[in-house]
This record gives sequence, C-alpha cells and structure tokens, in this order.
Amino acid sequence: MISQLGRYEVLGELGQGAMGVVYKARDPLIDRVVAIKTINLGLAMDEKEEYEGRFYQEAKAAGRLNHPNIVTIYDVGKSGDVAYIAMEFLQGRELRDIMNDGGLLPVDQVLDIVAQVAQGLAYAHEHEIVHRDVKPSNIMVVRDGHVKITDFGIARMASSAVRTQTGMVLGSPKYMSPEQVMGRNIDQRSDIFSLGVMLYEMLTGQAPFNGENVNAIMYQTLNAAPPSPNAINPGLPEMLNFIVAKSLAKSVDDRYQNAKDFASDLRACRDTLPRSGQPLDVSKPPAGGEKKLPDAISVTGSRNADAEEAAGAVSSAKLSQAFDSGVATMRLAAMTATSEEVDQLSKTLKLTRPSMEEINRSAQTVKVPKAAPPPPVAPSPSARPAVQPSRPVAASRVGNFLLFVIVALVLLGIVAIFVF
Repeated sequence: MISQLGRYEVLGELGQGAMGVVYKARDPLIDRVVAIKTINLGLAMDEKEEYEGRFYQEAKAAGRLNHPNIVTIYDVGKSGDVAYIAMEFLQGRELRDIMNDGGLLPVDQVLDIVAQVAQGLAYAHEHEIVHRDVKPSNIMVVRDGHVKITDFGIARMASSAVRTQTGMVLGSPKYMSPEQVMGRNIDQRSDIFSLGVMLYEMLTGQAPFNGENVNAIMYQTLNAAPPSPNAINPGLPEMLNFIVAKSLAKSVDDRYQNAKDFASDLRACRDTLPRSGQPLDVSKPPAGGEKKLPDAISVTGSRNADAEEAAGAVSSAKLSQAFDSGVATMRLAAMTATSEEVDQLSKTLKLTRPSMEEINRSAQTVKVPKAAPPPPVAPSPSARPAVQPSRPVAASRVGNFLLFVIVALVLLGIVAIFVF
C-alpha cells in the first residue's frame, strides 16, 4: 500500500472503487481526515486518455456542487501514474451494504432516504450535471440517516468534452434508463428512472428488471412492466404504486420531469405514514456490498462471464433464450420502432440491422397457440335461431339482396306517385 499521495498521508485502504483504490488519508496542512479516490494511469494511451478525462470530470462535476446531500470535493492532483481526488471522509455505510443486511427497511425510512437523494439530484440537475450512475453503492448513509450522493465519475456536464467509445454504454445495467440502453442522449429524467429502480428495490426486496445476463436486463428495461410494489409487498400504500410507476415510465415525457417534484411526492407519502421510530444503524462494518459491473459495459451481444454472474445473482424471473440476445432485441426494434431508432440501436449494439426477410423468417418460427373455442351455450326453449341451420350462406345472401331490391322499387313507386 502506498504511504503518500501528494501532500496527503495515507492511513489505510477503504475499498475498491469503480476505477481504482479509495484510501483514508490525512491532510497535514489543516489536520483533516479525507477520503482519497485514485486511478492508476499506467494504461494503454487510448485507455489512459479516456479514464483520466472521466476522472478529472468527476472532480469538476462534484466540485461545482455544494449541497448537504452531495459529497464535498476538496482537492484534485496527480502523483506519478496515480491521479487522485481528495474528498469528504464519510463515517457511515453504503446503502448497498445496508440493503444486503437482509430484510426490508421501514417504509418511512426508505422514502426519507430516496427523497434526500432526489433533493441532491435536483440541485445537480439545476447546475446542468446529470449523474448517470445512480444506484445503492453510490449512496452513503451517515449518522442520523443523512444521505450523501457519491461517484460523479461518469456525470455529464453541458460543456463536457469527454467522449464515450463506440458501442459502450456508461452506467450499471440494473439501474440504466431505457434511453441509456438505447444509447440516446440523456437528461435529468434518466437519473429519475435510475432512482425509481432503486426505490422499487428498496420497497420490494427485488429489482424491477431481472435477467440472466446484461442483454436480458436491457431487454426487460426496454419492454417489461414490473408488478406494482404493493402486489409484492402488500403493506405499502397505494400512493407508492403511482409514484413508482411515474418514475419508471418508459417514455421520458410520462416520467417526473424534475427530481424536485419526485422528492415532494415522496415526502408527501411519507407524511401519511406512522414513523417507525427506529434510527438507521450505520455503525456496522460493511457486509460485502454489491458486485460492481464495469462502468463501461460492452453491449455487443456477446456474453461476459463476470457480467453474467453478477446479473444472474439478482435474477428472479428468467427470460426465454429466444429473447435473451442483442440480435433478438434488434429484430423486435425493426418490427416496432422507427427507422432512425433502429439505426441508433444498431450502432449502440454494434449489430447489423436485420433485413425484412430475416424478420419474416424468424416470425414464422414462432408458434402462437390458438385460443380455445368458447364453451357451447345451450339455447333456451323459446329462442329462435338467427339463421336457419339448413339454409346455405350463399342463398341467404341472395335472398337479402332480392329483399333490398323489392323495398327500393316500392319506395321509388311511392315517390313517383307524389311527383306525378
């Protein structure tokens, strides 16, 4: 373990972050304990440029923000091949570790935590910063249940010049919004969707979108509607069904348009509930936490063993293998989406756009079960059949036509009498 980073004295290792090691350190100038997040820049030149750019972007993004629910950035620097950010040292636990302890938190505590996150995000969004990776492992809970948002490493600022590689999607698959999955431009409503996924998981104990691997999770994010929260946890108030549904709307226009409104509804719902009176214990040592997938996830349709293991660990509803691939998603998009959307998805997944012949051939292989005929209903004794069983259908149509002609001639005769 290194002992010095710039002027900071390293005291110990706190854990592994998404891109490097996080240390506990002391700033000797003001005798302040800090957390130092590092990234090893001993990489290939193209990777070094990409990761160093994103790393300093986190410092710029979070450094511009001064809010009680966002971690405070103190300093940024570089020591040899190691770049680092010195930030507020938080004495608490990751929300993921708290959730992994087993059992659901009291509903009022869940709503209080998520409302605080929404308040912090609202402040970031007002400053034109979108987090893009909202999830439990990026939320710290400190004393008295106070919440801090961390890890703005893939945040997007309006003036950001950091580029993402073609075919790479930034974010964690379980919490990504549909527009992130599709590789589209995103705004603050993407963070709201991710926070809605986190809220659903905290209320029910299961993720709204599950699958055996990354492709399956992405397919469900685009197409599946999860059960309402109180269908899984009957003790939840009905109001939460509407709040969750609005935060998880597939269309950004149907979603909460800003995090402030989301926080307001969460607090209103919390105020209707009795308080649990149980303070949240953040003194326990970490229980292992969430297995993190890489920040940049390749979505080329091939299976990654680590990604498959991580996604499979949280799966409770499996998809058919017929839909469990990027190719199947492309076929579905070609049949249901616009041409521009299909082209965009093709670029994101790095897959060839299927031809109409391929779509028709795959459609013919899908067997749709026929609906069972309705049970016969016994006629009542007084009922007369609408059509005589013995009369052929063609004869019935001819008879109806002749009747129509006769009625028309009679009407013409009556009109002629009055006219002449």
